Order: sequence, then structure tokens, then C-alpha cells
Amino acid sequence: MTMLSLVAPCYNEQDNVRPFAESVRRELAPLAGWLDYEIIFINDGSRDKTLPALQELVAKGADNITVLDFSRNFGKEAAIYAGLRTAAGDYIAFVDADLQQPIAVVREMLEFLEQNPEYDAACAYQETRLEGAGMSFLKRSFYRVINALCEVPLHTDASDFRVIRRPVAEAILAMPEYHRFSKGIFSWIGFNTYYRPYQAQARRAGETSWSTRQLFRYALDGIISFSTKPLRLATGLGGLLSAASLVYMVAVIVQKLLWGNDVPGYPTLVVLILLMGGIQLIVLGILGEYLARVHIETKHRPIYLQKGRYHCRRGQTPPADAETDEQNMAVTR
Repeated sequence: MTMLSLVAPCYNEQDNVRPFAESVRRELAPLAGWLDYEIIFINDGSRDKTLPALQELVAKGADNITVLDFSRNFGKEAAIYAGLRTAAGDYIAFVDADLQQPIAVVREMLEFLEQNPEYDAACAYQETRLEGAGMSFLKRSFYRVINALCEVPLHTDASDFRVIRRPVAEAILAMPEYHRFSKGIFSWIGFNTYYRPYQAQARRAGETSWSTRQLFRYALDGIISFSTKPLRLATGLGGLLSAASLVYMVAVIVQKLLWGNDVPGYPTLVVLILLMGGIQLIVLGILGEYLARVHIETKHRPIYLQKGRYHCRRGQTPPADAETDEQNMAVTR
């Protein structure tokens, strides 16, 4: 029987995890003749009662559920990687636990892959976004910028909401970098991907944990992780300014020799110093971003730390306590 693993990162989703499991059970029931499934919840350092809610799901034993409990919040990228390491399915689906990404779309992508073996993955993208005009503009601008800078283009509005085959999962696991940008990784590894539009739903409960500042940081991480063009742009900018400075110097000398005008004084000097100083700081900032990532990567820190694991197969009595062996405490690269 074919196995589907649903990887669902959770951060403050105490009111959503039970409806999520019920939606999975309801939507995948028509495929019971040939499909079995497991749900892998990753509690990414939630500050509410998400973990007790997940433990309650495990205690009921109604589904094949595994809960990975992080020692703190490591971010969605780490949660996706942890779920991927744990998944045992022939297919792996990444889906948010807030019910904005319908499980019915997961089923449709899965059925598409079953009927079209030439495709290795199916990805859903938002045809019409729920955000305001300002946020939509910023996200479209991000895709234009990153596609102009990166060698491997990203599909506009493509998200982590997708279903992949096992070979694709193995390819992703072969890239254990610390600073992860899944959208870039999905594009970099290649494989034939089918893109389909979908309509995102409103959150059933709670509020999004993504702020505008975090989104800007995430965009910067993506650009730096998959492009070295900012470094080359900094070099080009330095060369251009050096050439402009030489031209300006020649113009000043010629003006002095031919017309005897005074050399431009204090205001011009201040403007040039501020301009050059600002550009130098920008270039140093770009270099610093790349150097910081090299520094972190050389430390070989684990992508996440796991303090507990809860697991139950459908119809089985769950364990009384979480597993706490050494393997579950830390995941190395």
C-alpha cells in the first residue's frame, strides 16, 4: 500500500491541530483502498498549549501520528527538515497546520502524481493572495529580485505547500546546510514539478507568526543562500565609483588650470565623503552577511534540537512518556 507522510510545522496552533487531523482523515478517506498516511507534527517551540493538544491526539490513537517537540523555536525551515528526516512515506506533503492550505488540494496533487509518473513533485501556489495590496507588491517584487540574481529561477508565488516523491526527499536531505531556504532548495535540486493554483483559506484560529520584518529577513536569507551576485555587484559598484572619482579629479584639475577657478570647497568635500562612506558601509554589510553564514556553517551546529518524541500507530495504545534517548535530543548534520 502506498504511504503518504504529511509534515505539519506548528507554532502556537493549539486550536488548529485537532481540526487539521480531522480534515486529513476526512479528505483522505476516499483513497483508503490504496493509500495509508501518517501525520508528522513538529512543535516548533510553541508558547501556548500546542504540545498538550498534540499529546491528546496521540493518546486517542485515531491516526498514525508522530509529534516532534523542539527544545525551542528553530523556525519553519528546521521543522520541515525534521519532518522530512522522520517521514517514511512514498510521498511527502508539506502543509501548514493552520488550515489555510486545504487538505483537499493535497489529495488532488497526490492523485495527479499517481496518474502522471513523469512528474516528481506537485506544488500549489496562490492564484489570488489574501494579503493587502502592499504585502502582495512586496512579495512580487521579491520574486523579481531573486530571479534576477539567482541562477535557478523560482516559480512566482510558489510556496512550501507541495507533495514530493521519495527520490526528491532524498535529494533535499542530501543538502544539510544550516541556513535553509526551502523555496530555493526545491528549485535548485531540479526534478519535474507540476504547478497548480489554489485559493488559500482564512486561518481557522490564531494569528500568523510572520511579521513584515521577519519576511524581509527571510527574503534576504534566500538571496544570500542562492546567489553570489550581490558580491559581484559590490565589486562593480566600487569600480564604477573609482572611475567616476578619476573623471571628477581630472575635471577639477582642468578647471583649475584653464579658468583658475577655486577648487570646490567644503560642501562638495562633505557630500563626497558621506557618499563614499555610505557606499563602503553597504559593501561591508554585504560582505558581512556572507561571512556570517560561513562562520555559522563552520560551527556545524545541529539544525534543530529535539527534546521529545511522541508516536502512536492507528488503533495502538500510545506510550506513556516521550522518547528521550540521545538520538532524539540532537540532530546533527
